[in-house]
Amino acid sequence: MTVVATVIGDLVGSRHKPDRARVHEAFSDAIERINREWQPVTPLRITVGDEFQGAFETVGAAVRAAFRVRIALAPVVDVRHGISWGETRVLRDNPRVEDGPGWWSARAAIEAAEAAENKAATRSVRTWYQPAEEAGGPDPAAVNAALIARDELFARLDRSSVSVLSGMLSAMSQKAMADELDITPSAVSQRVRRDGIAVIVRADELLGEVR
Repeated sequence: MTVVATVIGDLVGSRHKPDRARVHEAFSDAIERINREWQPVTPLRITVGDEFQGAFETVGAAVRAAFRVRIALAPVVDVRHGISWGETRVLRDNPRVEDGPGWWSARAAIEAAEAAENKAATRSVRTWYQPAEEAGGPDPAAVNAALIARDELFARLDRSSVSVLSGMLSAMSQKAMADELDITPSAVSQRVRRDGIAVIVRADELLGEVR
């Protein structure tokens, strides 16, 4: 048994998208990019339907990587995530099949995120963290408080502001972001302040420190 941070993701409303081929292409590209840049313990892989799963060394890494999947797919489709901390075991290598409390709790977490969408106060929630019983790990109340606030701010961003956020998370200069969006660096700065983008970036940094 191995203790890891498990992630289960699900594309929201993807089956109703008119261009399913575009959705799947963007989906595959995002998964490949995260695997390349974040080196998860268990690489992210697309499973049944429009779900994917993978595992990371820490909860912070899982949260940050999952958020980047969502940002990458934002122009095409939204993404819901369940994240857990717990034991997993490999039942079979080819094709890879895993089991254990870490996966069961990640499934419960994504179901909690979906249930939250039906409540007015948490309708923007797309990410939930639920550790397996007796697994220890970070305090779920503290992690979820941060995730709720981050998801609310992200839900308010328009497409251009999502691009600015992506640029900031990639350490792009404001001039480079301005050139890409065909706006002025001043307009980029205004978006960063007005839309709370700097707050999202700082929250992402602090969440990354969660072990």
